[in-house]
Amino acid sequence: MSEEHKDFGEKAKEFAHEAKEEAKETAKEFKEGAKETLGGPENKKLLAGILAIVLGGFGVHKFILGYNKEGIIMLVVTLILGAITCGVLGGVVWIIGLIEGIVYLTKSDEDFYQTYQVGKKPWF
Repeated sequence: MSEEHKDFGEKAKEFAHEAKEEAKETAKEFKEGAKETLGGPENKKLLAGILAIVLGGFGVHKFILGYNKEGIIMLVVTLILGAITCGVLGGVVWIIGLIEGIVYLTKSDEDFYQTYQVGKKPWF
């Protein structure tokens, strides 16, 4: 191999290494920004509130907060009982989800964290 080809190969390796390091740094910055936007790693207020408003009838916000039993209850009522009652009971669960989303989003971050994540209050 000529000296020119070896030099090109070394430059390519160096460029690849620099690109890899830059990609790692960008991913780290993105992850930190996402955590700040969604309320940090501990406080799930914004995520739970938005999901409660948009997908409240399916209980997705309950699963996000770790309330699996309550999430399953909302999901079953929406799907099974909603189908049996032509959507009447399912509609009630959607309204509950909407109300919970509004309650979540109107609380302060600290109050939300203490009430729903530390205190484990599953409803409203």
